[in-house]
Amino acid sequence: MNADLNPLGIFSSGLFRDTTALITGGGRGIGRHIALAFARLGANVVIASRKSENLTPTAEEICAAGGTCLAVPTNIRDTEQVDALVQKTLDRFGAVDFLVNNAGGQFPARPTEITDRGWRAVVDLNLNGTWNMCSRVGPLMARRGFGSIVNMVHVYSFERGAAPFVHSGAARAGVVNMTKSLAYYWARHGVTINALAPGFVSTAGLREEEFNNAEPEGYEALAMRDVPASRLAEPDEIAAIVLFLCSPAARYINGATLIADGALSLDNWTPFFDPKTL
Repeated sequence: MNADLNPLGIFSSGLFRDTTALITGGGRGIGRHIALAFARLGANVVIASRKSENLTPTAEEICAAGGTCLAVPTNIRDTEQVDALVQKTLDRFGAVDFLVNNAGGQFPARPTEITDRGWRAVVDLNLNGTWNMCSRVGPLMARRGFGSIVNMVHVYSFERGAAPFVHSGAARAGVVNMTKSLAYYWARHGVTINALAPGFVSTAGLREEEFNNAEPEGYEALAMRDVPASRLAEPDEIAAIVLFLCSPAARYINGATLIADGALSLDNWTPFFDPKTL
């Protein structure tokens, strides 16, 4: 990547002043970069995550830079906790202008290695958790006549399937369909809702939770061989796309899914496992 390229540099200073952005999974990885980006452009930021230790450093960084941040430990699978998160946001800032459903997760596994409990946990987090957030925040936006929602999915959500992530692939495909269905209703009330499907993004989570669990040694180098862009995405590149989808420039984009994968979905997918081994 060109060292002089600044994906966030195209946005006007103060673009999101006097607005509030709520980011789930906002304490680390891509979510952290999204939260910091909103804060730099003037938004009040609410970040949520199951673990408070993931939230504190990001909240402190935002506040130290002069921004405003509310950190709320939340398990998005628990509807009571989601209700509390939304209410705390309204109590503090009065409204939610932007919702980024970034919380989620998966682990690479062959289908035979996924237990009933593991399947339900991944689907509950990625699909039901996203619904829990959308179903609470979307109607609030619709009643105000304004808002934008971005649902983070991944390139394993589509026609080629999700060989290393059958549980997450199924759940995220559900999120893509849900996004289109909700857009049909909420577009009539000034609310945009879109999905964003990144490919490989350079985060500690990608390496620790996915690449390090692949069978081939040196999986990252092998995977980069099969990415036409020949590199991982930088987190700020994904954050910039989220900001665009929430910006005035994207008000006519609704029910869409944007793929940001360096053309990975057009090339070979490096196997995580030997496909002949059950």
